[in-house]
Amino acid sequence: MSSAFSAAKIIQPLNFAATIRSIDRPLFDSLKSIPTTPFLGSIHKLRHPSDPNSCSQHRRSGSIVAGVSDVVQEKKHKSASPDSNLLITKQEGLELYEDLILGRSFEDMCAQMYYRGKMFGFVHLYNGQEAVSTGFIKLLRNEDCVVSTYRDHVHALSKGVPARAVMSELFGKTTGCCRGQGGSMHMFSKEHNLLGGFAFIGEGIPVAIGAAFTVKYKREVLNESCDQVTVAFFGDGTCNNGQFFECLNMASLWKLPIVFVVENNLWAIGMSHLRATSVPEIWKKGPAFGMPGVHVDGMDVLKVREVAKEAIARARRGEGPTLVECETYRFRGHSLADPDELRDPAEKGHYAARDPITALKKYLRENNLANEAELKAIEKQIDDIVEDAVEFADQSPFPTRQQLLENVFADPKGFGIGPDGRYRCEDPKFTEGTAAV
Repeated sequence: MSSAFSAAKIIQPLNFAATIRSIDRPLFDSLKSIPTTPFLGSIHKLRHPSDPNSCSQHRRSGSIVAGVSDVVQEKKHKSASPDSNLLITKQEGLELYEDLILGRSFEDMCAQMYYRGKMFGFVHLYNGQEAVSTGFIKLLRNEDCVVSTYRDHVHALSKGVPARAVMSELFGKTTGCCRGQGGSMHMFSKEHNLLGGFAFIGEGIPVAIGAAFTVKYKREVLNESCDQVTVAFFGDGTCNNGQFFECLNMASLWKLPIVFVVENNLWAIGMSHLRATSVPEIWKKGPAFGMPGVHVDGMDVLKVREVAKEAIARARRGEGPTLVECETYRFRGHSLADPDELRDPAEKGHYAARDPITALKKYLRENNLANEAELKAIEKQIDDIVEDAVEFADQSPFPTRQQLLENVFADPKGFGIGPDGRYRCEDPKFTEGTAAV
């Protein structure tokens, strides 16, 4: 097992006597005094279900892999020289910083545009969670797939979808990545293998399973050379749903090349994670299905990146899925329509002090990987990109009425061919009833 997982620290059970408002330390850092459970198993000891000894092997090995939140520190302790302590190169650091700033600036601009009436419907922002998107997606190739949630703008940006296309989609314009028909919760890009944002929790996980199965089938049945990986993002509120458990089972059974990434921001709309989940440590559900379960500080992009490297590499090597729980926090309400009055201000302040952008900036400066001028230049560049995206989206045209009838059936024109041999939607009278729409 590689160092990222083998050096993992066991995460202790939660102190249920503590109140959910306790914010002295991160959610899963409590009860340090409880004796550490020994590391009971290795992912390399897992056997294929066809192995007649596989069942007894599972009984002997017990818990398969533990949680990790101190991967970075463990790597540093094992380093041979001061220079090897660095987890990233200068170029990698600047790329990570650029992506974090892009996500934050874009979402801040979305809030402005929403309140100015440029966007409609529900808009869920990603502020505070950027380390998860950047830490995972910037390690992927273009051909790798990402499946998102309704909080999907930043996932799209990290995957390479241009800011213009994302902003235009939010404005409902034809230049958007879905021609204005997807909106905030349904970003999709075939070119960038972003397989969509999904409005209902859990519904994207089966889609991700399908994408991963496609790679497995091509490689093992069609004998094609492919090693694409799928990363499925979802929140803590999803992890009590049936699709989650069913898909974990299938992914592990078939050893699919997929990484399940739980963005545990501690709140499902206004429901505290601790009040809704009998076993709050979501990563423990991985070993129950025969896959590694990993916990990482989702406010630290470098820690997320180290765990992501190993999880993605495992999937690409054909060693099967991994469940990664990233403990993070959203800085804004559930959506821009949420006044965010349920969460304790002290709790919000605690996590705001752990801002992932501030943390990376400090790391770059302290390790002489970037100076203030270089970081300011990146921030200015991103400001220009976001301003350009708004201007482009604002000037782009709205879809025509006829477009409303497209993408309903397999027929690309929408409603088939009439008796005269022409597409029905080309009949001048066909759209008469849509005038009010």
